[in-house]
Amino acid sequence: MNFNFINLQPYSNPQYFIWLMIALIPIIVGLYNGRRFKTYEAIFSIVFLFLIFDGNHWQEGVNLLLYLAFEFCLTFVYQRYRTKKDSPNKTWVFCLAVILAILPLTAVKVLAVAPAGTVPFTVGFLGISYITFKNVQVIMEIRDGAIKQVDPGTYVRFLLFFPTISSGPIDRYRRFKKDFDKAPSREDYITDLQYAVRYLFQGFLYKFVLGWFFGTLWLPKFSEAALAAGNASGGLKLSWWVVAYMYCYTMYLFFDFAGYSLFAVSISYFMGIHTPMNFNKPFISKNIKDFWNRWHMTLSFWFRDYIYMRFTFFAMKKKLFKNRIRLSQVSYLLLFLIMGFWHGLTWYYIAYGLYQALAIIINDIWIRFKRKHKKQIPSNKFTNWFAIFITFNVVCFGMLIFSGFLSTLWFGWQ
Repeated sequence: MNFNFINLQPYSNPQYFIWLMIALIPIIVGLYNGRRFKTYEAIFSIVFLFLIFDGNHWQEGVNLLLYLAFEFCLTFVYQRYRTKKDSPNKTWVFCLAVILAILPLTAVKVLAVAPAGTVPFTVGFLGISYITFKNVQVIMEIRDGAIKQVDPGTYVRFLLFFPTISSGPIDRYRRFKKDFDKAPSREDYITDLQYAVRYLFQGFLYKFVLGWFFGTLWLPKFSEAALAAGNASGGLKLSWWVVAYMYCYTMYLFFDFAGYSLFAVSISYFMGIHTPMNFNKPFISKNIKDFWNRWHMTLSFWFRDYIYMRFTFFAMKKKLFKNRIRLSQVSYLLLFLIMGFWHGLTWYYIAYGLYQALAIIINDIWIRFKRKHKKQIPSNKFTNWFAIFITFNVVCFGMLIFSGFLSTLWFGWQ
């Protein structure tokens, strides 16, 4: 059968869902009757992954297989080292394992900015970041003792779980294994189906209606108007069109990504797996820290748990900072710099990371000031809404930096 007429990138085309839902029918029937068809689920995932990496993307598929072989060897060699009775818990071995785990992703990020034509082969593949995050998480939890034993079959399904492979949400191995090892009761699965259908239609509204409205209908118009206004003024000032672009891009980014995430969660629920949600009303956040507890939550919590907290504990143990406030500030700076570099080795991604770190540091200073002057600073409905308004605009300006549009404006006005 020829599938070339379908856009095979996950959740990118409504027609794609027809084939996806047909393939899900045996899984739905099995779970409704209290049985999990693990073999069929594996075949289902392999087929859809094959279709993604078919044709012009076959080299990415080969890269995925090579990557999995490397990461599997690394994870299980480290697990064997940690479970041997006479094996000491050497920090350098753990650090080496983590460095090797992120090495392929680092290479992809570096080679991505190489001049055109200098890399004669395809590097990376769809979803390498999110698979790497999962693998690093497992290595860290093996070291902590939170994961006693990794089952190879469950592990490969965890890494290649089809609904979330390309852009998350990022699940945790222990949570995934708990769902995967058993079939839900009929009553629980009916509830799962209700959520799955709800998230599916909400995802369609977000991605294909609101995302199209902001990203396809309005965003190009605001971009052209901003460039035209800048050229008319000799590039000496930013126009209100840039502000309009800023708000429009923020809305587009949210509805497009939140829509994709809802699709991933929906298909997961159809499969009886409770993949965590990625967004929780981020635009009602009262401060920037609250925002990061609501926006792309699985990524935010991953960075918090495996970078921020671990660096903080390490610095406290080694007494690198006497002042805990300074330690917290340095940890935020490190956290968001890494997040910026992860998005790409481009100035505006790095600037975005620095901007977010600065915003959270200022927010912490303000919170400490409020605690000291609680009686002098009012707290009511108006101040709450004002905090939401300020936070929203801080977020939107950060998204403007992230978009790279400021770079486009600069070069467009030259």
